[in-house]
Amino acid sequence: MRLIRYAIGLVVVASAAAAVGWFILKPKPVITVTPSRGDAAEIVYASGVVEPLIWAKVTPVVRERIVEQCNCEGSRVAKGHVLARLDNSQVEASLAEHRARLTLAREEHRRQSVLVERNVGSQQAFDRTRSEVAQLESLIAGQQARLESYVLRAPGAGVVLRRDGEVGEVAELGSVLFWVGEPNPLIVTADVNEEDIPRVEVGQRALLRSDAFPGRTLEAVVDRITPKGDPVTKAYRVRFRLPDDTPLRIGMSTDVNIVIRVAGDAWLVPTVAVDGARIVVIDGDRARLQEIRTGIRGPAGVEVVAGVDETTRIVSPFPAGLADGARVSISATAAR
Repeated sequence: MRLIRYAIGLVVVASAAAAVGWFILKPKPVITVTPSRGDAAEIVYASGVVEPLIWAKVTPVVRERIVEQCNCEGSRVAKGHVLARLDNSQVEASLAEHRARLTLAREEHRRQSVLVERNVGSQQAFDRTRSEVAQLESLIAGQQARLESYVLRAPGAGVVLRRDGEVGEVAELGSVLFWVGEPNPLIVTADVNEEDIPRVEVGQRALLRSDAFPGRTLEAVVDRITPKGDPVTKAYRVRFRLPDDTPLRIGMSTDVNIVIRVAGDAWLVPTVAVDGARIVVIDGDRARLQEIRTGIRGPAGVEVVAGVDETTRIVSPFPAGLADGARVSISATAAR
């Protein structure tokens, strides 16, 4: 009986060892892809806003209530056209007071002038009245100039692209009440990170995407690059010229893809299948680690300059835990 129990134990141990060995040596299922031919593009990404090339913002320089506003949104106006008026009643009251005082001061000045001519008046009193007249004239000139601050005018000829604020509301300092400019031509203004700006040049092609036109790719051209960057955001302002027939409208946001260079008819493999400059290829029933030379890298694909051809079967995604030479079985081939 003891021998029988020993025999049974040996059989169990052997079976367990065989099961473990089979599990260890079992081929690991993988998914493979083959390289495809296509164009690889090196892209710099940015986000921007559609703006007119020629426009200006009209803001108040005093905080006061709006008492008059033109109904001219979307209309063309001339330079100097009155867009809005702010409440200037306090300034007008002060101006009226100064004018009344000036009238009295001039009368007193004339009286003192007559007395001095007759040698019965004081030269000091005459000089004092002359000084008072000059001071009041200066105050009135300053108040009259200040009155112009209560009138908002078009800074140039163009279309009133937008109007904000209503009669009765208080116009805050710095708040934009009017946008005046030409609706065409349009540009896109975007901020490009400082590490990418050395690769951006005037004349480069850009592809735009907007939520307003899903699935549609629009084009633009790099027109200007602001020489000075922003040290806080670490970005440079880049302006892109839009074609005259662009469907984009002022104020729309866009994703900008600046095409730095294009490699045509290149071998492309999925980005997830590449680890640095390595891929895992299938050799029979074994996985082999292989070095490659890469070119342009994108979010979806990588250009392979050397190391693959149309027959190369590549494991995708890159199997980080798979040993070089491990047995594998192809469970599926992903379409490219």
